[in-house]
Amino acid sequence: MATVGSIVATDAQPVQAVDYPSWDDVKNARSSEANTVSEIKRIQDVLAGLRAEVERTQAEAIRLGEAYQEADQAFQEQALKAQKLKGQADDAALLATQSKQRAGEIVAQQYRSGNGDVTTGLLVNAAKADDMLYSYGMADKFTEQTAGIYEKAVLDQNTAQALTDQADIAQDVLEKLKLEAEAAAAAAQAAADAAAVAVTEQEENEATLNAQLTVLTERRMATEADYNTGVAVRAAEAARRAAEAAAARAAALAAMPAGGGAGSGTPAGVVNQSGWSKPTYGGITSGYGNRLNPVSHVWRLHAGTDISSGCGRPIYAAHAGTVTYAAPNGSYGNFILITHGNSTDTAYGHIVNGGTLVSKGQTVNAGDLIAYVGSTGGSTGCHLHFEVRIGGITTDPVPYMRDRGVTLG
Repeated sequence: MATVGSIVATDAQPVQAVDYPSWDDVKNARSSEANTVSEIKRIQDVLAGLRAEVERTQAEAIRLGEAYQEADQAFQEQALKAQKLKGQADDAALLATQSKQRAGEIVAQQYRSGNGDVTTGLLVNAAKADDMLYSYGMADKFTEQTAGIYEKAVLDQNTAQALTDQADIAQDVLEKLKLEAEAAAAAAQAAADAAAVAVTEQEENEATLNAQLTVLTERRMATEADYNTGVAVRAAEAARRAAEAAAARAAALAAMPAGGGAGSGTPAGVVNQSGWSKPTYGGITSGYGNRLNPVSHVWRLHAGTDISSGCGRPIYAAHAGTVTYAAPNGSYGNFILITHGNSTDTAYGHIVNGGTLVSKGQTVNAGDLIAYVGSTGGSTGCHLHFEVRIGGITTDPVPYMRDRGVTLG
């Protein structure tokens, strides 16, 4: 079993402030060939450093996201085991109580002698029933039938105690795994935030650095236009990416059949009177429970419901709440977790790269657009993996959402 330390351990290095060349540095470098060559090398090193930092932080975010997913999977599977043992222990305890009650009633009926309440004695201390019966002068009067009833009562009591002990141990393990999963989630989110900062820094500086490099390598005088080149190029690139993303989303929405498609049930993104909303369009392709994983080919808990939806289609918040996680999460791919109060969370997996529209700590309303459908992580096709968690433990989303007026699929 992994420990908290092994899960959150990271090889992250202290971030050093980057000494970015200024346009004055570029102008001054033209004073000699040696200075020009030196400044070119400096700019190239800074560019390489920015790219390396992005790669390093993104790799770290992916690694810790995988650790989080593994820790959470272990927690969810242990939760099922603990719940099963608790149910078995409760059933066994009830049976033991009924068996002792029956044994006590029969003994009391057959051997009333004024020596006290035999029924109460057996119920209070079944482990010493033999001594009690002997002291009452009844041991030699035990019929075979009565002895058998008594022996079953003791056996049922011992079984109930053994199952209770196992359930207590399982609960202790569950609490430990919960702490590990929470620590892993915090580490993965921090790594994802660091990766986002590295990407932003690269995007904000790379265009200007390339413009400076062009001035030096072409051996021409820097002009006022050169000073503004970085800003202009960066703005144009951002506008181009935004336009491409908007066009792709519009095309995905335009291709969506009227009414949300086959098996759409409740319209996606529409908030009902209970304050809940269907998270996306499409039908259910895989339900909650143990299954043969299509990627790993191992029987494991499938902790949510898969809703088939086209790539790029919208994902809406199922209920109002606060985003507590928005980062890569192992086989879940890009993943969002929203807490709604009353120990209830919803989760959204396999979000398309670049399609996460919210960040940790952000408040969302039911029906808010939070992401776009993708096929990241351990996915074999575009769909939304949707979860409902109570006290951090997953439950079947279909009946849960149905009880709140939302039909999935």
